[in-house]
Amino acid sequence: QVQLVESGGGSVQAGGSLRVSCAASGRTISSYAMGWFRQAPGKEREFAAAISWSGANTNYADSVKGRFTISRDNAENTLYLQMNSLKPEDTAVYCCARRRVLLSPMSDKGVDYDYWGQGIQVTVSS
Repeated sequence: QVQLVESGGGSVQAGGSLRVSCAASGRTISSYAMGWFRQAPGKEREFAAAISWSGANTNYADSVKGRFTISRDNAENTLYLQMNSLKPEDTAVYCCARRRVLLSPMSDKGVDYDYWGQGIQVTVSS
């Protein structure tokens, strides 16, 4: 079993920055690709960013590309999402997730992930 716990969310004005973290416990995540997804009120969950198990490769949704940076520290079993130039439309609950299959490539599809954090609120005001 893997437990994923997000932290670092909160409220910020448009143009500001936040960093959310995802700490894993129970088992290592170092051999798994990881992803960040988000869900805004009244909308379906959407992909935000993914990172390969080594950290060498990343992938972003067009809506966050150039503003968000996903990274990981495998020694600390932790995943990060640095969010800059935040916009009101970035307001959502952000969840981290672990890829279902060991050493598999990144994915932007939620069904490819098996363990999920409980999510953390990020609110951007105009």
